[in-house]
Amino acid sequence: MKNGIHFISGLPRSGSTLLSALLRQNPKVHAGVTSPVGALVLGALREMSGANEGSVFIDDARRKAVLRGLIQGYYDDIHPHKTVLDTNRIWCSKFPTLRQIYPDGKIICCVRDMPWIYDSFERLIQRNALMPSRIFGFEASGTVYDRFEALNRSNGLVGFAWTGLRQAYYGSDASRLLLVTYETLTQRPARALEAIYSFLGLPAFKHDFENIAFDVSDFDNYLGTPGLHAVGSRIAAAAPRRTVLPPELFNRVSGDSFWKDPSQNTHGANIV
Repeated sequence: MKNGIHFISGLPRSGSTLLSALLRQNPKVHAGVTSPVGALVLGALREMSGANEGSVFIDDARRKAVLRGLIQGYYDDIHPHKTVLDTNRIWCSKFPTLRQIYPDGKIICCVRDMPWIYDSFERLIQRNALMPSRIFGFEASGTVYDRFEALNRSNGLVGFAWTGLRQAYYGSDASRLLLVTYETLTQRPARALEAIYSFLGLPAFKHDFENIAFDVSDFDNYLGTPGLHAVGSRIAAAAPRRTVLPPELFNRVSGDSFWKDPSQNTHGANIV
């Protein structure tokens, strides 16, 4: 990766696939949906810990070399001359690890008003009513309340991403985060991309917001959730709609969009 690596993380259903689809228009940038790199890093960290008796022969310098080698090895032959943006929800929670491997690495965090994240998941599940989703263990029973709790728990798809984002946001390296709100990305995409290129120190690129191409339908079908990463061919602001969540669930997370309160931005995270 001669032109460096950065990361995309943040909250699900908040525009990371759309952002990747746009960034891929730039021939000097690589971005995509969730890659296997995060899982490889977690696996290596465990194998180099006390869980493996051989860890007595591994010091921190070697740990960093192994982790860097994993990431380099995955991308070097695929995108040797591009700036890589690897996508994974775990990166916010592992930012201290990333900072040791790639001191210059930064994280783009896609965020969205929390109730509408849960609403988006529920709409997707109801739209695929004939196909149980891997997101919920292919469980065919259950209600919106069960699905909300599964997403919201600390190791759930939304809960884990939210707590990881909070950890990074309130951490000492928050200035190396750029939070891209769903509203800015879908309503002012040129502003969002301008901020991203400036934040990463990359030359500006003129994107085509009327012709977007990115198809990972095979991956979504494998997850039993068609449309999970679908993006339209053009950017259009979402039409006003009513939530499909029961009001008590919607209200339960209505105050969780902490980045909207400037007084909480105590370590200088960037927000667009």
